[in-house]
Amino acid sequence: MTPERQALAALQHIHNQIAQHAPLDDTLSAIIDMIAAQLPDALVSFMLLSPEDNTLSVVASHGLSDTYCQAAQQVSVGPNIASCGASAFHKEIVITPDIEADANWDAFLDLTRAEGLASCWSAPVLSPDDTSLGTFATYYRTSRVPTQDEKAKLMQAADLVALAIARQQDRQAVHSQEQRFSSLFTQQPDAVFELDLGGHFLNANQAVTHTIGFSPEQLIGTHYKSLLVEKDYALTQQAFEQACLGHSQYFEIDIYDSDHHIRRLHITHLPIIVDYKIVGVYGIARDVTAQCQQAAELRLLQRGIDASRNGVVMADASVPELPVVYVNKAFEEITGYSKAEVIGYNCRFLQGKGTDPHAIAQIRNAIVERREHQVTLLNYQKDGTPFWNLFSLAPVLDEHGHCTHFVGIQQDVTRQQENEEKLLFQRTHDLLTGLLNRGTFEQRLAQVYRESQGSRDIAMLVINLDGFKSVNEGLGHHVGDGLLRAVAQRLSRWIQPEEKIARLGGDDFGLLLLDRDKAAINQAAESLLTLLSRPFVVNEHLLHISASIGISSCDEPFDEGADLMQRAHVALHEAKLQGRNIWQRYTGQLCPVNHEQIALRREILEAIEEQQFLVYYQPLVDARTGEVRSLEALVRWRHPKRGMVPPNDFIPLAEHTGQIINIDQWVLRQACVDTVAINISRPTTQPVAVAVNISPIHFRRPGFVNEVKQVLEDSGLAPYLLEVEVTEGVLMSGADTAIKQLDALRQHGVRVAIDDFGTGFSSLSYLRQLPINKVKLDRCFIEGIDHKRDGAAIVQGVITMAHHLGLQVVAEGVETQAEQEDLIRRGCDLLQGFLFSRPVPLSEFMALPFRLPVSSC
Repeated sequence: MTPERQALAALQHIHNQIAQHAPLDDTLSAIIDMIAAQLPDALVSFMLLSPEDNTLSVVASHGLSDTYCQAAQQVSVGPNIASCGASAFHKEIVITPDIEADANWDAFLDLTRAEGLASCWSAPVLSPDDTSLGTFATYYRTSRVPTQDEKAKLMQAADLVALAIARQQDRQAVHSQEQRFSSLFTQQPDAVFELDLGGHFLNANQAVTHTIGFSPEQLIGTHYKSLLVEKDYALTQQAFEQACLGHSQYFEIDIYDSDHHIRRLHITHLPIIVDYKIVGVYGIARDVTAQCQQAAELRLLQRGIDASRNGVVMADASVPELPVVYVNKAFEEITGYSKAEVIGYNCRFLQGKGTDPHAIAQIRNAIVERREHQVTLLNYQKDGTPFWNLFSLAPVLDEHGHCTHFVGIQQDVTRQQENEEKLLFQRTHDLLTGLLNRGTFEQRLAQVYRESQGSRDIAMLVINLDGFKSVNEGLGHHVGDGLLRAVAQRLSRWIQPEEKIARLGGDDFGLLLLDRDKAAINQAAESLLTLLSRPFVVNEHLLHISASIGISSCDEPFDEGADLMQRAHVALHEAKLQGRNIWQRYTGQLCPVNHEQIALRREILEAIEEQQFLVYYQPLVDARTGEVRSLEALVRWRHPKRGMVPPNDFIPLAEHTGQIINIDQWVLRQACVDTVAINISRPTTQPVAVAVNISPIHFRRPGFVNEVKQVLEDSGLAPYLLEVEVTEGVLMSGADTAIKQLDALRQHGVRVAIDDFGTGFSSLSYLRQLPINKVKLDRCFIEGIDHKRDGAAIVQGVITMAHHLGLQVVAEGVETQAEQEDLIRRGCDLLQGFLFSRPVPLSEFMALPFRLPVSSC
């Protein structure tokens, strides 16, 4: 036989294998043997592509060693990976005449040398939709390129492999589809059957036996009419005929089961369409006998309870959601919901924010345990009006003792409940102010003390109104009572939800504060003094009062909650002796109050109200060029009598009292407005930014970020021209919250700097965690840097580390040229200090030159 006839015979054999669904491995072997016969010098391989990891692996070969084939597994696909990887990537034939000279083969040279391979021709194996399936390759032990005939044979082999794989995938898809359909047919819990166009059963699943008692074998060949109750002949025949015309049908009928009992079935008829022709009807039958019986019983029950004056609701216990299946007219009248609005829904729509979760839990437990239960709970009508519902729940059992439904009886007891609540309120509350009375407050205090067992910070504040007696006697008791109510309302709005407030008697009020440390309690006391110092309007009278506060907390040991209140009263008495409008903490040894600080605190409040504060500005200059890059806003106090008050005299006290927040807010707003003015006056230069110091208590305050955004919007200052300065102590205490605050500022465009860096307990390593732009070295490290080795080493370390982290470094307090030159040599970015300018008012700052003199080193 000639080579041509041999080739045709081999090709015919391969086509027969593909047509007869021969195993893929056999077909691949036949294709490889055909190419090996046609190209005697060739070593042949087929590499299958794995879509999961996009790699190629040898699955069939001729002439290649097992070692080579095992090594050629999971070879990546890529433009520069040997011949087969590149062929699969480009989806085109790749010819490598000389493997040793081809850089794509460098990673595989040890393997090809051991195998004695010199050249490789690889063709892609592609599916009809151009999806890569693998590669078909021939190897040679000499360097060579293919002739057109050899290339055609290689491509022919690749196409045959693609055809064989495609046929196998088609067979697998058909087999999978058949298995899916078989699973749907056999595993369906409802009865599924097939009818021919004459109405005879052709097939049925096993569920038909459970549904009507007949086996599939008993049904096959019989007509569906043999099962019907006569009254449903016409309905069933009409539905069957419509299905034969291509229309799906849904209906309910009665049939006789194998015991000749009547059962109610819900039937679905679906046309069977093959090649666009209706060849039969599929049917699905579900037994709904029990549901129909239950519906009949419910209708009977409905007539018996429709006349009840109490609301009646029934829910289906067979469904996990317990949908409502019936409500009477009384239910509609009590709740305001119509029957149509509630059927099919769970009764939880009657619950609201005031519904007791414990009462709901009791009902749910009764449902789970299938038992009766009665509870009074707050429900809500459709329009939101609350009403008290005396609710009685009972399970409804069938003849087998199974719970099929729950019935609930509603009785509106709103008036009775309101009367009881009024009596309880009168026993526990002060009738004038609506606050807790002393007895109830002492009970709550004792309860909190017992439950905490030292695990929570507890503080007791007793507040007495200074000068209340003069208001009460001078303007009348009705004005005094109005003032007490106004104070109660203001205090109630101030406290946190978990904390308690009471009127202890007369003009004394008690506050129970929770989870506040000593500093927070002191700040709270200051806040309360400020709160109560604001004027009250009572019956057209403008009243100015102050208050005295006594504080006791769990810092000192005590035996019971009553001790805490007693000590707070002692502290209050001491506060009264100290001049009133102050707070005093009980410590066991009460210390006299610093009267100078008391006066200064009052004057700070006046300074805020009368705008006695000023903003001074100090430039930050480029260490190399002397150009003013930004300015720092510094608060100053021009006292009408004392003159300029040093910041160290009032800022610590303002931080202690919480007044620093008001000062911060004013400085921030004024600095932004002034910076806009400065940049407008210098239109030809690079705009300068402003740095504003923010106190720790202001920074931690909820809403701080929103305050900054609002100030920027009001002033018109671009966010990138504002720099917020915070101390490292703020970041080390409550770091997670601080970082979130800083992230929010940075996302808005605001820059962040750490002020006085190195004076706290931080280390350079924590800098990388912080969303900051700049660190400012404190004056204590800068002073004498040109001759103090320890300070110089610290400064150099900070500069080097900060630059590695992409941060700028500012040296504060530069006062000598020697310090400046040393910092320039160390690579410091910005300088600030008296050497360039003292803090000056806005008018003087605007007169400064844009470039300040710096050393030429």
